[in-house]
Parts: sequence; structure tokens; C-alpha cells
Amino acid sequence: MPKMLVPLAEGFEEIEAITIIDVCRRGGIDVTVAGVTEMTIKGGQGIEVAADCLLDSLDIDNFDMITLPGGLAGTLVLSESENVQSILKQMKEQGKYIGAICAAPLALHTADVLNEEFTCYPSIENQIRIDGYHHDQSTIIDGKVMTSQGVGTAIDFALKIVRELQGESSFKELKESILA
Repeated sequence: MPKMLVPLAEGFEEIEAITIIDVCRRGGIDVTVAGVTEMTIKGGQGIEVAADCLLDSLDIDNFDMITLPGGLAGTLVLSESENVQSILKQMKEQGKYIGAICAAPLALHTADVLNEEFTCYPSIENQIRIDGYHHDQSTIIDGKVMTSQGVGTAIDFALKIVRELQGESSFKELKESILA
């Protein structure tokens, strides 16, 4: 069973995080939710989520993918966290999957792991780069780096993660079961 890490930092976007966690678990992916600095993390809309563990307690070699939810405040923490930035670089070096949605591609850019083609929440590209930015696609897969635009694209993004990690059959079965 593929394993995915979802680190949460205060100010994360709740719909994106919970959608990714839920859809991927339904798709047979073992998802670990890790608090970047604490075990209970408050999202941008004030909803608190309990992490499975703290990020610094994990062996990153056990994961096939890391996926960052957006939310500007949470993204800034992910971009400034030495641990998160180190994990992103390690995952890239090991040829593992990396995902980010909404503002979170900025954290990938900070770690220098964002591939050429990407999407993100409109206006965040101005902090990343214009070259390679796609405003007209909800999710971009460039090699093993996946990016998506935001809350409204979270289900599509999570389903595409399932397709990448679990294959077309699992993707189709899950998509049908959730009426997507």
C-alpha cells in the first residue's frame, strides 16, 4: 500500500487538506497527517485537526509521496520550515511524488523542487514564476510533481493522486463511488 505524508501547519486550508486525506484513504493510500510544530493544528477557517504524529518523528524513507495543502498562512510556515524544506528536497532526490495545491506550490518553489509546468492559486504564480504556469488547468502533473489550483479543484487533485499511486482501475472505481 502506498504511503503519503500530509504535513499540516497553522493556517492550512481545511477543505484541501481533508479532501486529500479522505479521498486518498478511500483510494487505498496510507495517509499520515503530521503536525509541523504541534499535534493539534488550527486551519485558516478555525477548524482544528488532530495530527497522527509530529513531522520530526517520521522516517521519510517510508513514504512514497508528500502532499502539501494550501492556505497562505500555512504555506508560509511550510516555506519557512527547515524540516519541511529538507523533506521536500529529499523526496525529490529519491524520485518520489510531491504534490501541492493552492498557495503551497510556493513551498515547492522555495525548496527548488517545483518542475517546469505547474498551476496554483491565481496570483501565487507572481511569487513563483510566470514561465510554466498554467491558469487554465485545474491540476498539472509534470513528472512526479503534481500541483493544483485550490479548494474547488481538491477532489480532482486527490483523484489524480490516487491514479498516480494506485493505477487507473483504482482511480476509476473510486471516482465512480464518490460520484465525481
